[in-house]
Formats: sequence, C-alpha cells, structure tokens
Amino acid sequence: MTAPIPLWEFVDVSKAYPGVLANDRVCIKLLAGSIHGLLGENGCGKSTLIKTLSGVQQPDSGQILFNGQPVVISDPQAARQLGIATVFQEFSIVPTLSVGENIFLGNMPRSRFGVIDWKKVHADSAAVLAELEVDIPTEAITGSLSVGEQQLVEIAKAVAMDARMIILDEPTAALGEDEIERLHGLLRKMRDRGVAILYVSHRLDEVERIVDEVTILRNGRVVRASGETKINVSEIVSAMVGEDIAEHYPKERNATQEVVFEARGLATNAGVTDVSFTLHRGEVLGLGGVLGSGRTEIARALFGTDDLTAGEVRLNGRKVKFRAETDAIRAGLALVPENRKFDGLFFNFRASGNITAASLGGLARFGVLDLKAEEKGTRDLIRDLEISSQAEEKTVNFLSGGNQQKIVIARWLFSDAQVLILDEPTQGIDIGAKIAVYKLINKLTRAGKSIILISSDHDELLAMSDRIAIVQHGAIKRTVNAAELSHDDLVRASADPIDHNHRHPEEALA
Repeated sequence: MTAPIPLWEFVDVSKAYPGVLANDRVCIKLLAGSIHGLLGENGCGKSTLIKTLSGVQQPDSGQILFNGQPVVISDPQAARQLGIATVFQEFSIVPTLSVGENIFLGNMPRSRFGVIDWKKVHADSAAVLAELEVDIPTEAITGSLSVGEQQLVEIAKAVAMDARMIILDEPTAALGEDEIERLHGLLRKMRDRGVAILYVSHRLDEVERIVDEVTILRNGRVVRASGETKINVSEIVSAMVGEDIAEHYPKERNATQEVVFEARGLATNAGVTDVSFTLHRGEVLGLGGVLGSGRTEIARALFGTDDLTAGEVRLNGRKVKFRAETDAIRAGLALVPENRKFDGLFFNFRASGNITAASLGGLARFGVLDLKAEEKGTRDLIRDLEISSQAEEKTVNFLSGGNQQKIVIARWLFSDAQVLILDEPTQGIDIGAKIAVYKLINKLTRAGKSIILISSDHDELLAMSDRIAIVQHGAIKRTVNAAELSHDDLVRASADPIDHNHRHPEEALA
C-alpha cells in the first residue's frame, strides 16, 4: 500500500544563528488528519522549526514541501494564505481590543460597501467560541480576561481562519484540566475533518493522550521519529534527555508539626471569599482547583497585592497586616508569579539585577547600589541553581524559560524568604528544568522553608505536595493529605460541589 503524501514535509532543513546550529538537517512529515507531537527540551530547535513553518524566518538549507511540491514561505502572510495558523506561546492578541476584534484581526468581515460589518464580527466570533464551548462575551475587552481565557481567544483565532494546518505552541500552559479536555476534544474533531495539527508541549502526560505521531529533537537534530518511539512518557523522556530518568517527581517529605503561617477567613474584592488554612515548617501545601477557581487571587491576597476585606494572616503566631507587597517581603514572604514574563522579570537586566531586585537595601552604600557586591552575592546562587553561565553576561531575554524561572526563584533565596508562594512554577519549561525546580523545592523545605504550590498539572501537584487545599469559587473547601488523593480524585474534588455526606481528613499532616 502506497504511503500517503504528507500535507507538509521538512526535508533536511537547517538553520543557524551566530554560534548555534538550531536545526540540523531536520526531516518531519506532517499528515492531514493527524496530530503530530513535536517534543524536546528548551533549546532543542522546536521554536526555530515553528518560526520557519510560520514564515517568520527562512531556512538556510533544505526544502519545505506542500502536497509534495517545494514552496517558499516568505512571511507570515504567505503562511496564512497556505492555510497555516500558528498559536504561539507568547500571545499575539491586542489587549485593548474586544474578543471579537481579536478573533478576526486582519480578516474583518466587511459589508458590500467595504466597511467592517460589526454585527457579523460578533456573530461569527460567537459561533467560533460556541464551537470551542467557551463562554466569553465577544464584546469583552481581551486584556481584562484571565491568562487562560486569553489563551482560548488565541486558539479561537486559528479556528476562525479555517486553517488546514494548525501549530500549537504550549497551548495548555495556562489552562486547567477541564479546559484541556475541551481543547483536546476540539482538536480531535479538527483532525477528523482532515486538518494537520503540530502540537508542542512540555506536559508529557497530556502529549501521551492526544498525539498520533511524535518527533523528538535534541541539540537541533531529530533523535526519534514516529515508528521509532512509543508514545509514552518514559520513552519520550529517555529520547529527549538522552538518558533514563527513573523519578520524574523527586519528592522529599520535610514537613514538621510547627505552624509558621496561618490564614483565617480571608476575603477580598477580587473574588477571595473564605480562605482558611495552616502551613507548617518544611511543608508544601498545594492549592488545587480549576481555571478561575481563585487560586491566583488567594496568592495575591496572601502577598498583599490585593487588600483584605475580611480575615487575618498570622506569621509565626503573630497577626500581621500587609498593606503592600513590600510589607510581605520584609516579613519573609515571596511570590513567584504565574506569568514570569509580565510580572516576574526585568528583561533588560542580567541575572544579578533580577535576583537582587527584592533586596536592594542591603546592597546600597550611602544610597548607591554596590554593583560589585551584587555580582559577588549572586554568583553562588547562579552556580548552585545551575543557571546558565550566560546569565552573568547576557540580559534574561536571551535565556531559556527554565533559566528564567530559576532566576525568579533565586530572587527569593537571596532575600532569605521563609514562606514561598509558587504560582505555576513549571509552566512552559522542559522536563529537565522541571526536575531542577522540584529538587529546589526539596532543598528549600529541607532548610525549613515552607511553600504554597499552585499548579494546573495535577500529577505535579499530587507528587510534590504534602497536603492539598481544594479551591472552589475563591474559597478553600477542604484540605486533604496528598497521599490520599488519586489524579481522578483531585479532578473531581476541584470541579464538583462538596458532598457534605462524605468525610474528608481535615488539616492532617501527610
């Protein structure tokens, strides 16, 4: 039987940057009606391939075939004309425009007189959102939406193009379990209609569920392709990193009985309604819940970003009041935000400037920052956390996502924070960087520090937490030993109304 002609094919495609061979004679076949996983650690060449297929850049050598014929994708407009839609990890939405305007940006429906047909814009965008089963008003200003909702608008833009090829770069990084399942259902429908889908994700359990074929890159080269690699997590990890990793979640249990932090009946105008919990020394307390459940809002309330309208916070048994983030920092709290690119980093600074940003007072002499002391004080952290040596010379915008995340965490190690709130700390980073973060969590708890962990990756939350607080509608409904929950239990507990006839262990240390 003759093999089908690929819809798109890379043949010996290479691309070099100064000092780096990003793609080295890469060959990939993308079939119509198939979901193809493109996998590899940060820096392996995935982004370069995506940009090449999207018309953002041109290959140095090799060919790109469309239906068996060589083509040149000269720019993004040419890619769109060929039916390619790309959903980049970095959003391309215009935050000041409405959802409907963003969905049809650059392709606005027009009346026979040539003016924009606003009624059709909103009707057609509402139809696309309905197909996605997304309940977002088309008139809503996109910048007012949550990160997860903005991601769904990005995906809706691709659907509205009626594209024959959709490239998804980390499409579920900001989505909860329900939203991921909804997206996967839509992708399967599109696949069954003959659309080719290139799916890039660091969430390997999710890849295992959704992709039909897989190509794995390492150091710019294809190291495994479909037919050579089983689509399961252990095989994928082995191919990505070049060795077996027996333990994806190297959890240490360092929790003690000593309560170091306590929240009592917290509420804010941002949607926090009833939050009470205790946090023990050396403990990892996970916050579990679906997208929009209020986990990030709880983090903001604890850190003083949003004012409390009710309740109180106690640190080491004493009531404290944080009027601003600076009060929380001085008290020994730290927040690694969900969106490190917008809320966590100064991209025009090197690692040293980012690491010391919360502790500049201790580095100033007569009101002037001592740059030599800053360099000396951060050098050991860069080495101990295995941050790229380039971080000492280059600004952080040139570093990988994993290195950027470790720099944000290093900031709070430099400040000697005692309670760290980690909001999606492994979002968008590769398996090697994730394991580095997990080992760092162990190091922190081993030193007696306490962690509040927010993660949409349920397996990660279950594996790395001692206890998990279930969040619904801005309230903590119950707190359960992580060891007593399965993946399915956590999904149901996060999404379902509380069953008051069923008993759950409350506030018990694992």
